[in-house]
Amino acid sequence: MSTDAPTPGPELTAFGSRLAFGMDPFQVESCAALEDGLGVLVCAPTGAGKTIVGEFAVHLALARGGKCFYTTPIKALSNQKYRDLVDVHGDRNVGLLTGDNSINSSAPVVVMTTEVLRNMIYADSSALQGLSHVVMDEVHFLADRFRGAVWEEVILGLDEGVRVVSLSATVSNAEEFGDWITTVRGDTAVIVDEHRPVPLHQHMLVGNRMFELFDRRQNGDGKREVNPELSRYIKHRVLGSDAVGSYRDRLARERGRRNRGGGVSRPRLISMLDAEGLLPAISFIFSRAGCEGALAQCLRSDLHLLEPEEATLVDDVIDSHLTELAPGDADVLGVEDWRAGLRRGFAAHHAGMLPTFRQAVEELFTRGLVKVVFATETLALGINMPARSVVLERLIKFNGESHVDLTPGEYTQLTGRAGRRGIDVEGHAVVVWTPEVAPDRVAGLAGARTFPLRSSFSPEYNMAMNLIDRLGPEGSRALLRRSFAQFQTDRSVVGQARQLDNSERSLRKVNAELEAAAARHGLEPDAFTDYVTLREDIRRREREQKFIRRMSSENAVAEDLGSLKRGHVVAVQTGRHRGLAVVLDPAWKGADPKPLVLSEDGWVGRVGTDEFVNPPEVIGHLRVPKAADTRSRHARRELAAALRSSGIEKPRGRVKKKQAPPDHELLQMRTRLKKHPVHKAAGLDDLFRMSERRNRLLREVTSLERAVRERTSKLETDFDAVVAVLVDLDYLEDGAPRASESRSDDTLHVTPTGSVLRRIYSESDLLVAECIRAGVWDALSPPDLAAVVSAVLFQSRRDSYGGGVDTMPGNRPLRDALTGTLRVWEDTNRVQDRHGVAQTREPDTGFCAAISAWASGRSLREAMQAAAESGQQLSPGDFVRWNRQVIDLLEQIRSSVDPSSPLAGSAKRAVSGVRRGVVASELD
Repeated sequence: MSTDAPTPGPELTAFGSRLAFGMDPFQVESCAALEDGLGVLVCAPTGAGKTIVGEFAVHLALARGGKCFYTTPIKALSNQKYRDLVDVHGDRNVGLLTGDNSINSSAPVVVMTTEVLRNMIYADSSALQGLSHVVMDEVHFLADRFRGAVWEEVILGLDEGVRVVSLSATVSNAEEFGDWITTVRGDTAVIVDEHRPVPLHQHMLVGNRMFELFDRRQNGDGKREVNPELSRYIKHRVLGSDAVGSYRDRLARERGRRNRGGGVSRPRLISMLDAEGLLPAISFIFSRAGCEGALAQCLRSDLHLLEPEEATLVDDVIDSHLTELAPGDADVLGVEDWRAGLRRGFAAHHAGMLPTFRQAVEELFTRGLVKVVFATETLALGINMPARSVVLERLIKFNGESHVDLTPGEYTQLTGRAGRRGIDVEGHAVVVWTPEVAPDRVAGLAGARTFPLRSSFSPEYNMAMNLIDRLGPEGSRALLRRSFAQFQTDRSVVGQARQLDNSERSLRKVNAELEAAAARHGLEPDAFTDYVTLREDIRRREREQKFIRRMSSENAVAEDLGSLKRGHVVAVQTGRHRGLAVVLDPAWKGADPKPLVLSEDGWVGRVGTDEFVNPPEVIGHLRVPKAADTRSRHARRELAAALRSSGIEKPRGRVKKKQAPPDHELLQMRTRLKKHPVHKAAGLDDLFRMSERRNRLLREVTSLERAVRERTSKLETDFDAVVAVLVDLDYLEDGAPRASESRSDDTLHVTPTGSVLRRIYSESDLLVAECIRAGVWDALSPPDLAAVVSAVLFQSRRDSYGGGVDTMPGNRPLRDALTGTLRVWEDTNRVQDRHGVAQTREPDTGFCAAISAWASGRSLREAMQAAAESGQQLSPGDFVRWNRQVIDLLEQIRSSVDPSSPLAGSAKRAVSGVRRGVVASELD
């Protein structure tokens, strides 16, 4: 931020006059820049009030007779922002577009998801005419590896006259991001503010005690240290005197409780927060099941956080959100349990809930009628639900593929919900201590200030089709070169190129020095370089052979250890218990099998590869009684005595490692070295040092050249591979440009078949387009079409599997269509493999039975039962969400084919069949 406060213009003055509170300096600076005609990038903490800048863009567009699109990453946030703007500007001036909902779409202000705007740009929609401002809320979402490319497509595709207002969480490379936006969109003011309007205090809850995380005393270097009282309490009061053993025991018990679904008493936790004056609170739990489990714990307790008159108000809000719910669906949706929790002041909030349930929770929370919400991280993404405190029970979340640690940026985003502006003097973040959550680790997350924004931009089929249709191949490549991904690559490549230049300069210098030094010794430089290279090759070969021998020996030892049986007698070759040993229990399976043995000195334990130089040989057999209790000292002594008196002789002399067969290639290399003319020369130490430095620089130059080459070409290489697939499948072809086109750089253009793919926005876009072209869906009834379309969208959860076509319940036409879809999928993947493009995800039939039943007019209970019989334990929210996605894709299919075709008619009727009841009543 600049130090000179800007002078507000007339529109900013008018806008600020109707706010309930004064604007912060960063808000004034951002809005003033916007009024001056600049684009703005605003980076500020969660809860700092970034959206004020977006709301001023709306005000400015209306005041100047323009249009403003307000984009968000998720539909729920779009819905909330739509309601907020309607409250200010009226429903005549504000519209909503979220793919499956359209309200007043011709209004001067339209709230939409970012994907909707991207699709409008590709379609060259007339709605873009007169557009003066676009607000991109949560723009840091462009780092999302699944959807992030959409943000860059929009920023690159908007008309240059549109002013973009980018609102981002605090990132450490804001200037870099701002430089890129300025490069591709013109003058952009970058405003960074790290000040939280409500200070945030960090705590750890250990048992029944709350501690401040940081020591209040500051070091001279400004670094914040962990509260020593917290560390002492954990070490002495929690872990106990035997710190290591106690820690391990507690850790094992903690993991056991978590595996059984327990671990934290939420009612006790809430009571403690209430006693500390820290309610209302959001407790982030990174799974839906965890949120529901926490809610169930509270329902089983005697916890009540509301007064009777407040519970009555809760009922009124609930009833207002359930007006369109079919009476027969209440039991299926668990309305009464949900209501029971709300009437006592607590609730869950996650994507598995019905959107109307989530909206009711949000309204009740903001009105102070819900004191505790157990939520997944989705709540942290822009939803306006600040609390006095935020609780984190764990610092690990599932990212869609594996369980990973929270990043500092994610921790900041989550805890940023604590502290309500204008209500709380301070906010509080509370991390629940467990043996796996060390205070130093929490301090590292809370104290970090480096959250770099990294592009996830990557060419996809639909993107390539639309870019080529608008810009041609060379124009598309030029756009790729303008992406933030390439911008970041270029900047990093600049550093690598500079390093490469320095290394090449050093290499030339050392080559000259080596040549001069060799001449002083009367040697040819090439001959000496050849000699040094041969020496290095020999050392490298020796290291490789040593590793191979070690691995071969370990594998042989492990294999023989794994084959030992009860009663076998072997000779333990190393360690404290060398000598004879009898096997009591065969080895575990694994990389290092460890049979349980009894040695002749009476020791019982497991031995592994470390105790053997060579593979163990069975040198005898000793009968071990089945009833022998080797835990008894007496039994061990008797068995050891029997072993010593068995007459079995242990190998004599020192154990020597068996020699491996000679490496003939290594022997030949050594012979060449001895015969080399340089080998017997003396006083060449300086030459050796220079040669080793030369070879090190040579390896460095080669590595840097490869890195620069790979990084600068990756985006275009990926794009060319995608284009090759599209040409192979006749979505693109060479030919003269159409009369309406002005391209002269190339002649590649979209075919009529390709026009279908241009309108399909799906992860499986190519598969959908290929199925449409192959006609495998043409003769399907509306319910069957909805079912087969669900197969290319649906993804079973990790603990379930949708099954193949052979297990699919249903009629013959549906089974035939699914079989045809799989055949098209296999054919398409062969083409993608040929061009080095990642395969399309396999269709999943897990939702087919459920949506087919629903589209046929069956009840919600019957549809949910059909899902359960297919192995899918869907929540009501999941059921609605997947139906909504199918509706969206069906609409894309209908608009991409001939309106008079049977497929278009079936798609239209399928949408009507799916969009009913609880699916139709949800604005999500």
